[in-house]
Amino acid sequence: MSKLRAVECREFIKAVIEKADEMGVPVSIAVVGPEGHLIALERMDEAGFITPDTAIAKAYTVAAFRSMSPRFPDGLTIQHWFKERNPQLLIGLAALTNGKIAASGGGAPVFRGAEMVGAYGISGGTSQQDEVMAQHARAKVGWAHESTVEPNDDVKKHINELYAKAGITDRKL
Repeated sequence: MSKLRAVECREFIKAVIEKADEMGVPVSIAVVGPEGHLIALERMDEAGFITPDTAIAKAYTVAAFRSMSPRFPDGLTIQHWFKERNPQLLIGLAALTNGKIAASGGGAPVFRGAEMVGAYGISGGTSQQDEVMAQHARAKVGWAHESTVEPNDDVKKHINELYAKAGITDRKL
């Protein structure tokens, strides 16, 4: 079993901050292990006071749901899955976990091959801005947000339908 190390998380955080500075959008970044426990957290000086908690919740949510199913490659997919099926469940889960469940863009799992080794959450920009920062940082540090195991056709179809409903046109499985 591979393990995501704090030193790796700091490199990811540094890359997110680099892009956030370029975009003029102060954020907080959280990285958790596959079980949802915090590994690293940073709040940029001008980021909102609630953004660290939101970043942690995004990362925790991705870890919780991605470890259960290949249907959740990122926070936006999780959000639309709940909207489509049971929005009240999302609210209930947030209450049951003391606010640790927050389905939104700016969060994704971290994979090494087929193994999920953690997840991250970025908070402070729009979901799309947080996603841009994440894509930049993932590319810079070499983190994969998808498993090397190919999802079956039904899962691919379902995720692509969720992306279409969310208006996400730059991704397809």
